[in-house]
Amino acid sequence: MKKNLPAPKALAAGLMILLLLLVLLSLGMILFPKGAGDETRVAEIYKDGVLIRSIRLSADTPDESFTVTGENGTFNVIEVKEGSIAVSAASCPDKLCVHQGFRKDGQLPITCLPNHLVILIRPLEESGVPDALTY
Repeated sequence: MKKNLPAPKALAAGLMILLLLLVLLSLGMILFPKGAGDETRVAEIYKDGVLIRSIRLSADTPDESFTVTGENGTFNVIEVKEGSIAVSAASCPDKLCVHQGFRKDGQLPITCLPNHLVILIRPLEESGVPDALTY
């Protein structure tokens, strides 16, 4: 008994269309992540794994600059401007934390490994339910 199988060309075309749709969906998720709007976010500043300060990041957050100091004279100057946060100066040798620039989303944390500083940005969750960025 002979079964009616789809032609190899039709199967390949269907797989190509499915692959194209998956690529477009992935690009859309990268370019337009959920929560990338103007909602309020919180920047949590950790020194040696201890939360030392939380700052709300929104359009009406006042601009400010402050210094986080550590042992042996290490320091990081943190600047908050227009709802974003950055390390504007540091005592570390490579200055990678300074080169990360201003951030307002939580896709990547700002880190200064030599000075043991991490800045995490997450959405302000009133409900207390963690989201994917919390982990």
